[in-house]
Amino acid sequence: MHAPLHYLTITEAAERIRAGSLSPVELVQACLDRVAALDGKLHAFITLTAEQALAQARTAHEEIRAGRYRGPLHGIPIAHKDIVCTRGIRTTAHSNQLRDWVPDADATVYTRLQAAGAISLGKLSLWEFAYGNPGETVAFAPARNPWNIAYSPGGSSSGSGAAVSAGLCLGATGTDTGGSIRHPAAVCGIVGMKPTFGRVSVNGVLPLAASLDHVGPMTRTVRDNVLMLQAMAGHDPADPTSAEAPVPDFGQLLGAGVRGLRLGVPRQFIASNPHDAECIAAFDEALRVLRELGATLVDFDFPEIGLSADLGTRILIAEAYAYHRENLDRHPEKFDRSLRERLLAAATQTDAQLQEAEAVRVALKRKYAELFAGGVDAIVSVGREAISDTMAALSGNPTAKRGGCTRMYNVSGLPALVMPMGFGAHGMPLGLQIAADRFREDRIYQIAAAYEAATDWTSRHPPIEAQ
Repeated sequence: MHAPLHYLTITEAAERIRAGSLSPVELVQACLDRVAALDGKLHAFITLTAEQALAQARTAHEEIRAGRYRGPLHGIPIAHKDIVCTRGIRTTAHSNQLRDWVPDADATVYTRLQAAGAISLGKLSLWEFAYGNPGETVAFAPARNPWNIAYSPGGSSSGSGAAVSAGLCLGATGTDTGGSIRHPAAVCGIVGMKPTFGRVSVNGVLPLAASLDHVGPMTRTVRDNVLMLQAMAGHDPADPTSAEAPVPDFGQLLGAGVRGLRLGVPRQFIASNPHDAECIAAFDEALRVLRELGATLVDFDFPEIGLSADLGTRILIAEAYAYHRENLDRHPEKFDRSLRERLLAAATQTDAQLQEAEAVRVALKRKYAELFAGGVDAIVSVGREAISDTMAALSGNPTAKRGGCTRMYNVSGLPALVMPMGFGAHGMPLGLQIAADRFREDRIYQIAAAYEAATDWTSRHPPIEAQ
């Protein structure tokens, strides 16, 4: 049986659009119909730009018919996390501070995806300023997980995870400062890539912590993720953190398999970082699959991995507090309590504590560089320690710590991807994380594609219609 249009992959839809058997107008309308049917439950969108999307779809249809095909994103409906600035369209950061703010310029990543022919359906829900929790006084209803709406879709790219998983769009942008692309990917059963620091411009993306912020793609399959990153990546003079590294063909190793690759496993860190038993069982099964595909597993550890979550948080809140301090002083009531308390914690930090965190960052980068120089091709670990939290649990514990599985790659700036790894309690998704050396996203995609082909996790869809 053919998949419904809203569950086509970007790759499948692109093939049909190029062949003329599917119109971008038809595809965009299918996604808009899906939003109309389901977003009352999911709250994935803050701002839906339906008329603009349909107009762009009609333009794309005419361009393609006239032989001006731009590539595999031409005519593909996506959506953007609502801290990606969009000229003439409000950008709220899911906060009462910016409830009605309309930027006068587009973020670079938005411009690049538009230039590739992607069609934006609108702006997606998140946790306030990419760091709060879905508390009682946030500006808009928080997004919910399409696998079970009693659960969270992860944070902070919550609407992006929910929308892609439920077929409201074929791909989405997310941001990741401590795991905010990878957490939603893990608990929504999709593929999320945090590229190398500086690989994708953050110009025009509202910051959380500038030295840790990343922008990346969220999709249902590995190949789709490649297609989005290919359009998003590249040096941007408008972004002082942007890397000048050349952009390769990120899909050049797809289909190469993993035979002969050496995959590092941080066993001691995993053992010391509490994980649910079902998550460890799924990870052990994923390792078995990778071994059967021909990979060699190499245990490794260094203490900075375990330190990176708490010490990375010191860096994060210091930078975030500096950015928000004026508004915290002038209008504290416009921040939900969860975000306000997290930011104000920075005021009690000492210079010595920040210096310790920066020293760990330097050591972590050095030890990862030595690991890869020593012959390890990539690192595999758990994408999240357990299934998603319930919405009730998040509301009851607004300052809960997170990032134990993921923040080491924000602190180090290494690329890391999370993809489906099976299911745990209540049929909720679990995630596998794959990381590699700087600017080796192609290696991550090589391994992820091999694992995806050997399993069927990415072909499954949430039972949202039954809820």
